[in-house]
Amino acid sequence: MGARASFQSGQGLVEYLLILVIVAVLMIVVLTTMGGQIRSMFVNVIGAFS
Repeated sequence: MGARASFQSGQGLVEYLLILVIVAVLMIVVLTTMGGQIRSMFVNVIGAFS
């Protein structure tokens, strides 16, 4: 395996890491902005089963 293959492997790892970071940030934003609505939806669903 040459230096080129090692560089491409590292580049792919960085790209996957960047995607994971973006998804995590988006999830945090969604949960902080819509957390109350999501919580009330789950409470309504649980209440329907009770």
